[in-house]
Amino acid sequence: MLILSGVTVAFGPVVAVDDVSLRVAPGSRHGLIGPNGAGKSTLLAAIAGTTPARGGCRLAGRELAGLAPHRRARLGVGRTHQQAATCATLTALDNVLLGLYRQAGPLRAALRPALRRALRARAADALAAVGLADRATVTAGALSYAERRCVELAAALATDPRLLLLDEPAAGLAPSEVERLARLLADLPASTTVLIVEHDLDLVYGLADTVTVLDNGRHLVTASPAEIRTSAVVRDAFAGVRP
Repeated sequence: MLILSGVTVAFGPVVAVDDVSLRVAPGSRHGLIGPNGAGKSTLLAAIAGTTPARGGCRLAGRELAGLAPHRRARLGVGRTHQQAATCATLTALDNVLLGLYRQAGPLRAALRPALRRALRARAADALAAVGLADRATVTAGALSYAERRCVELAAALATDPRLLLLDEPAAGLAPSEVERLARLLADLPASTTVLIVEHDLDLVYGLADTVTVLDNGRHLVTASPAEIRTSAVVRDAFAGVRP
């Protein structure tokens, strides 16, 4: 589903992602972990197109390099962020609709009555899927932090993404909320490939079938969760030990 070839992201003299190549299988749940500053979120931003990068990035055989973020979204790239990207003054439903309108194309077409009704139904279904059906008319600013994270996830899911990029979705959540998130992610359809960045390793190991470790912007290892758990190389990376 996703093939990265020599992806590099530099901010002036600082190389945040250094020549990373990676394959993510269709329908897989692929974890992306590493110590703070390893380049995980930057790599997701490069895939989504919000951060300029060198190298190849192919989605289901289609080269994404040079495409704007909204064009990548229309090709099937969905994304959530480290901080919930919601508009505080809009309702939960309208926050989800924002992404759907943009995916639908020109705003004038998206506002046609028949299409608008169809988009509102999709947005309502997405909110129901994350357990927020009864919060649809509440403004995002009045929602709890966990609910805002769920609204952003609903907005991503409503676009029916082929590739869903999740950037620390469990950050700031209580243990019971993390458990609910884990169940929600486990129930995603097989047609949705997931690439998740997360510091909650129990969540990653419980969800992912494959895990990639980044360290200092570089690809360190890709293996099964069981192999990653017992890897001395990975343990050293998290401890800050350099060869």
